[in-house]
Amino acid sequence: MIDTIVQAAVGMGVIISLMFSELLGASAGGIVVPGYIALYLDKPLQILGTLVISLLTWGIIRVISNFTLLFGKRRMVLSILIGFILGWASRILVVQDITIHQLQMQSIGYIIPGLIANWFERQGFWKTVSSMGIAAIVVRLALMVIFNGEL
Repeated sequence: MIDTIVQAAVGMGVIISLMFSELLGASAGGIVVPGYIALYLDKPLQILGTLVISLLTWGIIRVISNFTLLFGKRRMVLSILIGFILGWASRILVVQDITIHQLQMQSIGYIIPGLIANWFERQGFWKTVSSMGIAAIVVRLALMVIFNGEL
């Protein structure tokens, strides 16, 4: 059942992301990002952790681009690589069991922060975050309808 939900979320995320890109001219942070974000809408700390890692990745990319030509494939690969490293570090360095509730502010996946950071650079923070949030909510609502609220 979980595999089916993940497949449906990613598939609908691709469709919704493509629709946003074609109809509104705004990318939702990468073609697979809305589907994965939709799966974690009930875990806001992980979404926040993903955005923090994405912002750090974006900042590092901006600093590196001051010293070298960084565009196209190079920027994309470097964004994914830095996002991967920071996402991996967030899983290792996250402080857990501080209180009764666990602090799970780690990134979603390993490449999602890099994809989001690349779109921060391409279209800006607010446009990316707002379109990503709306697309993820649309995907989550569609999943709730398709799977009768069992997510």
